[in-house]
Amino acid sequence: MNAIDILTGSAMNMLYDSESFVVVHVQPTEGDAPLAPHLPVLARHGFEIVDKRSGKEVYLDGSWAELFQQKITAWQLNTPTQEEVEDTLEGYAELAQNPVLMH
Repeated sequence: MNAIDILTGSAMNMLYDSESFVVVHVQPTEGDAPLAPHLPVLARHGFEIVDKRSGKEVYLDGSWAELFQQKITAWQLNTPTQEEVEDTLEGYAELAQNPVLMH
């Protein structure tokens, strides 16, 4: 089980799903009491990018998440082709080290 699966008090929104990649936006939920106080609670938003081809995932938070959010905002203004999206995700997937154990 990866870190995202054990976090409580967070909302997960799928942003993209193709044959090669899945992108999920993970956001903390305000005001919810943790279901399991002994487990970590997500403090800030981030993005999980799963490379289905390699079976690995990378979690972007902090400045990496902010840079990725800027890319998403740019895509909303100027809709990219699927190839452009996949090329961008490929670059992030090169950082993926964590095997996907459960999704």
